Parts: sequence; C-alpha cells; structure tokens
Amino acid sequence: MRILVTNDDGIHSPGLTALAKALSRVGEVWVVAPDRERTAVAHAVTLHKPLRVQQLGTRIYAVNGTPVDCVNLAILKLLSAPPDLLVSGINKGVNLGDDVLYSGTVSAAMEGTILGVPSMAVSQEGQEHFYFDAGARYAVRIARLILKEGLPDETLVNLNIPNRPFGSITGVRVTCLSRRRFDNPIIEKVDPHGRTYYWIAGTRVSWSRSKDADHEALEQGAVSLTPIHLDTTNHGVLDRFRKWETVRRPHARRVAVSSNLKGKQRS
Repeated sequence: MRILVTNDDGIHSPGLTALAKALSRVGEVWVVAPDRERTAVAHAVTLHKPLRVQQLGTRIYAVNGTPVDCVNLAILKLLSAPPDLLVSGINKGVNLGDDVLYSGTVSAAMEGTILGVPSMAVSQEGQEHFYFDAGARYAVRIARLILKEGLPDETLVNLNIPNRPFGSITGVRVTCLSRRRFDNPIIEKVDPHGRTYYWIAGTRVSWSRSKDADHEALEQGAVSLTPIHLDTTNHGVLDRFRKWETVRRPHARRVAVSSNLKGKQRS
C-alpha cells in the first residue's frame, strides 16, 4: 500500500510530520511537499519558472512550488506507480465552508482526485498549540476506510478536526460546506512613510447553512467529514437557463439579413 502525503504549510510543518508518521502504520509513505509555507495559494500551478526537487530523506522530497505542483510531480514523475491514497495535511487551522476555494491543502487533494487517486484533505482547528496526535489518529481511521471502501468518482474527503485531546473528541459527523462571514475583511493601515497599505484579514464572526454544516460539528467537539465533488455545476437550474440559449438567434438573423442586403446592393 503506497500513500502520498503533502500539505501547504511546508515540508517542516509538525502537522505533516505527525500525519506521515501515523500513516506509516498503514502503508509505505511518500512525502512530497512545498519547501516553504504556501498557505491560501488555492489551485495554483507554477508555469513561469522551473520547479526544483530536493530529496531530504528516504521517500521525502521538498519542492519549490505549490501543493498542486507537488502532487503533479509526485504522481507523474517521482513515484514509480500511482499511490493508493493521497492525504494532504495536517493543516494548521480549519478549512471550512468557503475556505476550500482558497486552501492549498484542499487543492492538493483535488488535484489528486483529478489524477484518479483517492484523496483526503485534513485540517485541524487551532492557532498556536495543536493536538496533532489526535488529528493524525482520526486521519488514519478515515484513511483505512477509504482504502477499504473507496470513494465515489470525482469525490474527495475534507476532514476538519477539533483541537482537543483524542479522548474528548465526540466522534465523526458527515457534514456539508457552510458559508462564512468576516468582519472588516480589508484592514487599511499607514506605513512609517505615510503610504497606505492593506491586509486581507478580518475576524470570522458568523456562519450560515447551519443544518449539518461543517462548522457546527466542530463547535460540538466532533470531527467534520465533508465529501466534495469536482463537478461544481448547479445541475438543478440547467433547465431554467436553457431558455437563454435563444438569445443568440435574433443576432444571427440580423447578420443573415445584413449579408443579403449587401449582396443585393452589389448586384
């Protein structure tokens, strides 16, 4: 059994170390991760500079690129055969709701899914001290289930773990993505030279979509497990928008009439 581990916090992150160590009890672990922190780079791919790979140990590699770069290099170049599972994390801080659109942790799992590898993103609540041992134990539990039962097509698992000792976590809940609201998302300041600058930051103050939402599970001390599908099409409204397909037809008729008139003028 071969398991690929990556992250967006960088090759030296303690969350990555804890995850790789725990998963080594499940199979042969390969670590391919960014050489530095790449938080919130989303699904970025490096196209305008060369990528360099440094081997730091047995089956441990650092890449001067994004999490998605790491996944591509690992699966398509470094490993002799595709892994049986990809696990991205453990991220320092949650990836709930809209966060999945910005998260390098989740994007690495998405890329693995695109390449046909069963994939999971693992994130842990917290800011300074993290119970990564508890997070890694839950990651192993879900990893074993994925390896045993598989995942639906084009589906990855987004796992978020409360930051508390293993024994005080209340279990696993299957959830949906929530929506989050920020207070003062743009912070404006002035530097010592009198020039204005901005931080994209803010404080999370509220959530919506409370029914079976991921944030709700963590608030109740449970692990949140959200299945994410690659196809983001809103299939429920396709028929509503099909009538918009007629918008082009009047324009097409005008072009045809105009062409006929020009032909008559020449004759």
